[in-house]
Amino acid sequence: MDKSPIPIGHFADIGQGQQIHYHAAGPADGEVVIFLHGAGGGASGYSNFKGNFAEFAAAGYRAILPDMLGFGLSSKPDVPMYDLDFFVDGLKRFVDTLGLKNVTLLGNSLGGAIALGHALAHPGDVVRLILMAPGGVEDIDTYLAMPGIANMFAVYKAGKTGPDAMREVMRMQLFDPSLLTEEIITERAPLAALQTQAARSVMKVPNMTERLRELRCPIFGFWGVNDSFNPVGGAMKIVQHAPQARMLLVNRCGHWVQVEHRDLFNRQCLDFLQHG
Repeated sequence: MDKSPIPIGHFADIGQGQQIHYHAAGPADGEVVIFLHGAGGGASGYSNFKGNFAEFAAAGYRAILPDMLGFGLSSKPDVPMYDLDFFVDGLKRFVDTLGLKNVTLLGNSLGGAIALGHALAHPGDVVRLILMAPGGVEDIDTYLAMPGIANMFAVYKAGKTGPDAMREVMRMQLFDPSLLTEEIITERAPLAALQTQAARSVMKVPNMTERLRELRCPIFGFWGVNDSFNPVGGAMKIVQHAPQARMLLVNRCGHWVQVEHRDLFNRQCLDFLQHG
């Protein structure tokens, strides 16, 4: 890759010969919000949250956008399968390497599942969760039957690559397809070409619904009513099981609320961070 399709930020050595690439903005002593992106071809922290993190930084928060192991410009271990433990372990080593304390984890899709998994495994690290259509609250067969995920794996199975394949996979990500800009495709397609097969395969994420009652931190979240990747019924599972949870259902919204309803997302998140 002669020129990176996304801006190059910082690299943290997290041990085991691995690095996490990340962007950071906002005051160094600000309360930390870690933005966790979802899966899919070419996913990265910057691509997922470039329209959001500056607002958090301007409000005085330390916004940190890592590329999860296996994605973006981070290390890509060539292992047979990525599972939740793999991602939580990478995130924990990243948090400890940077010496981060009392963090808010903000995650969408797979990133939401990682946020839940990290909060359950390391509750002392996490003071709040912000979730957008998180994974990890259904059995895997339910996710695989969703039209957006079924379409994604059909494209992968056909061996399609490049911008056209990226466009075909992501067309169901958004309620309004006009928001799928050429900039998004240009950012993600080159990064997708760097991913291992594990990133294009089914990821083993357990159904954590029954464990949600263990969470003691406040949870705020969003779910697009028109989501084709994660069933909107997951919002009820979160509010019914987690002790302190509030979810906002958004109509005319697919799987990317932070993109499709950016101003609403930024405003509501900051209100939650400031007022609970």
